[in-house]
Formats: sequence, C-alpha cells, structure tokens
Amino acid sequence: MEREGTLVRSIYYGRIGSEATERLLERFGHDGSFLLRDSETVRGAYCLCVRKAPFVHNYRLVRSTHGWCLQQDPGVRPQSFGTLETLIENYRRCAASDDGVAPLTEPLDKTQLQNSSFGRECFYMEM
Repeated sequence: MEREGTLVRSIYYGRIGSEATERLLERFGHDGSFLLRDSETVRGAYCLCVRKAPFVHNYRLVRSTHGWCLQQDPGVRPQSFGTLETLIENYRRCAASDDGVAPLTEPLDKTQLQNSSFGRECFYMEM
C-alpha cells in the first residue's frame, strides 16, 4: 500500500468487514461513493466497494502476473493495471463500464471521517 498514490491511501480502510463498509457508505456516501478494503476471504486481495442505491456493490481486485485486475467470471480476460490507483482511475473515467462496474464518482476519504464517532469506531476495528 505504501507504493500506491494519494487516492488509494485515502480510501483504503484496511480490515473492515462488509457490514461496516455498508454502514459507512450508507451514512456518509451517496450513489457512486467508493472505498477500498481488504478482502475477507482472499488473502492479498482487496474489495472495491461502491454505493449504488439500494445496494453496496463489492468488486474483488486481485494481483496477477500482469498486474492488478478486477476478478471476473471465468473465461473473461481481465484488463490488468500496474497499480491499484491506475485500475481505480480507469473505472472512474468510464461512466458506463462495459464490465458492469457501478460508476465511481466520489472517493469516501477516511480522513474526513476521523472526527466522527463512526469513523473512530471503524479505525479501531482496522487495528
């Protein structure tokens, strides 16, 4: 995570669960708000979580020999990116993604939540 850019560092919430993620995005986000967290089931993978009411959509990001990619159905050749930042920026630029990814409009910056009690609760969970 140290080699990633400012965007990824600001939206990376670490080891928070899917329920806490949904509460964060429902309370502080709106359609298109997104964050990044550790995958609960695949070690070394991340989940890109995007609010698109009435749901929070989760997309697993995995590292392959070619770089970071969105894990998709078998048989679909994923597009690879050198960093998580370039992957996320690619999907931000695509208003209507051919891959079925909900539009990413606004990062849910964790530094903006640190003053709220909910934000402190989630950061405690990360440790």
